[in-house]
Amino acid sequence: MTQARGGARVSAAGVPSWLDPVASVVAAVRPEQLSRFLPPAGGGRPSAVLILFGEGERGPDLLLLERSAALRSHAGQPSFPGGSLDPQDGDPEGEGPVRAALREAEEETGLDPAGVQVFGVLPRLYIPVSDFAVTPVLGWWREPSPVRVVDPAETARVFRVPVADLADPANRAMLVHPSGFRGPAFLVEGALVWGFTAGLIDKILHYAGWERPWDRDRTVPLG
Repeated sequence: MTQARGGARVSAAGVPSWLDPVASVVAAVRPEQLSRFLPPAGGGRPSAVLILFGEGERGPDLLLLERSAALRSHAGQPSFPGGSLDPQDGDPEGEGPVRAALREAEEETGLDPAGVQVFGVLPRLYIPVSDFAVTPVLGWWREPSPVRVVDPAETARVFRVPVADLADPANRAMLVHPSGFRGPAFLVEGALVWGFTAGLIDKILHYAGWERPWDRDRTVPLG
């Protein structure tokens, strides 16, 4: 599968076979299957995140980071690398999200984007609280490079989470937010992953066929 997005090459050719189920999700999933929040017509601040799959010492994994506790928004919250599109990134409907996701990942984690193969782009989703219209960009870490905290004012830590740990029912729960929001959460690597990031991981596990039955009555409070 090869796509051209405004000149950016997106290809699943050569990715490991264990990623085939995720590549199939890209081809078939609809936006409403990923989130009930979709971008309003003509609205939302264009942004992108990089969902980067690699192979670590404990098998397939995902790259996450934890936002600095000093930030005004999303303080201390684990997330995928990513951020807003800049004018130089290009068309939000074309190559822009891919460029932004790779650029932000490099700026936040120090990874070498030359070692990342983008194999899919998911439908754009919406985060109402921040007015972000987010395009999830799927990558395969073909040639891993060292990662680190580049700017402590922005990022507290960078870490990799085995997919097996994310799928482990013992690490899953429903988060209960003081606002009344309830959503899937993951307790992994000493972090509580929730919100938009956890929602995407939950959907990828489900539609890729990696989900294992877990106790949806188990809840964890935020804070």
